[in-house]
Amino acid sequence: MKHRYLPMTEQDQSEMLKAVGAESIDDLFEDIPSSIRYTGDLPMSKRLGEPELLRHMRELSDRNADFDRYPSFLGAGLYDHHIPVVINHVISRSEFYTAYTPYQAEISQGELQAIFEFQSYICELTGMKVANASMYDGSTALAEAAALASGATKRKRIVVSRTVHPEAREIIRTSAHGLGLEVIEVGFSNGVTDTEAWLPPLRTIRPPS
Repeated sequence: MKHRYLPMTEQDQSEMLKAVGAESIDDLFEDIPSSIRYTGDLPMSKRLGEPELLRHMRELSDRNADFDRYPSFLGAGLYDHHIPVVINHVISRSEFYTAYTPYQAEISQGELQAIFEFQSYICELTGMKVANASMYDGSTALAEAAALASGATKRKRIVVSRTVHPEAREIIRTSAHGLGLEVIEVGFSNGVTDTEAWLPPLRTIRPPS
């Protein structure tokens, strides 16, 4: 076998060709006229060792504009942001570095510990007695918060600003539909939620088609 990292052996290749009724790899391309087939070697650079390849790829990537040097306004509010350097240190610790979801407690102690620490700090910061920390993403958590607010207040209308990410608002509408809730979207002015629009009477703003 010429390439030891490729799992197919010459025997595998022979058996596959036999299964499709071909004698060689070239037979698989016999329907393509020889006049339009590429002959010779492709104009590629010579092979590089790993250090040389990494250096070459880094030089190519440096030609691109990146978010480290330029601001980006793509994403409807979902932008790259600064992550404190301590985060990488914390998540690399063995007591936190286990399974993502706490469904199997015997292998998820790190995740459970991280959730406990986060909930404890949130309660200290906000003064709340309890805090939930088991959501997959922000949009899901927002929809859950809307449902929780409705359940606590017994109200059937959810008011959300149109400055909230459109995908998050779509998830709120999806969740609210199943719960029989009405979603009211409040507009904005100069990129900021219009506080005057929060005053009654509120009306339902239909999502754009």
